[in-house]
Amino acid sequence: MSRAGVDRAAEHRLDEPWLAAAWSHPSTRVLAISEGKAFVADTEQGTELVLLSTFDAPDEGERYFLGCGEDGAAYFAVACAQLPGRLDGPERPAGLREVGGVLGDRDSGLLVHAVALENWHQANRFCAQCGHATDVAAAGHVRRCTSCAREHYPRTDPAVIMLVTDDQDRALLGRQALWPEGRYSTLAGFVEPGESLEQAVAREVSEEAGVRVDLDSVEYVASQPWPFPSSLMLGFMARADMRDGGAEIRVDGEELDEARWFTREELLTGMQNGTTLPPSGISIARRLVELWYGGALPDVSW
Repeated sequence: MSRAGVDRAAEHRLDEPWLAAAWSHPSTRVLAISEGKAFVADTEQGTELVLLSTFDAPDEGERYFLGCGEDGAAYFAVACAQLPGRLDGPERPAGLREVGGVLGDRDSGLLVHAVALENWHQANRFCAQCGHATDVAAAGHVRRCTSCAREHYPRTDPAVIMLVTDDQDRALLGRQALWPEGRYSTLAGFVEPGESLEQAVAREVSEEAGVRVDLDSVEYVASQPWPFPSSLMLGFMARADMRDGGAEIRVDGEELDEARWFTREELLTGMQNGTTLPPSGISIARRLVELWYGGALPDVSW
């Protein structure tokens, strides 16, 4: 979900004449979204978003400008109470968790952008300063208070996600009680106020699994938007501090139900015999595991 094929063209967000002209242009395409879902269609080229002309777009709902394509075509989203069209037609409603990994770059970026904005708007109907209602502004990228005129901008919560290894190059993976049986993934958690990213990595691993992290070993890998509802996942690799039993696992019983050190052979064998399910393909957790594994994990369905 870190892919994109559309220029966000932020310079147009306050240009009302340009936005009005773009909305009226026949090349403009609109993504209708409701509660994090949009219509998709399965074609010979793969799974694609169903994009509408402005004539066919919903009349009611909040409108967000998403950007422009390489051909100059503008893209908008309309957040509506109900998706337009027939639910029993060839198109089907789907969310990011279902199709985020199979959409093309353009469609993936559009849906991530639209879902993140819809979630933020739903949670910020009122001003945090005076409590009055807020209105949509800047083509969906600001909410402005109707009383004190304070402007509120979309919030993104930073979260660290990390794969920790020990002196035997085993990977630390954990599982939550609510996950499907056998599901293991990397550890993760939100960054606290006044905390560096490296400190957050060490604190979360210690809190959840009882393992100490060598702060000097923490290395940034990549980031991923995670609009469930408003996070930015910051991926890291790190090593355990092996001194004085620092790699001993002591799960907290709250965030994690279980944690284990995996060798590559143990992970592969578990996937093949149906006892271990790795992170899903849409998550940066999968990329971190594959970076440690040394290549793509085999496709295993069970």
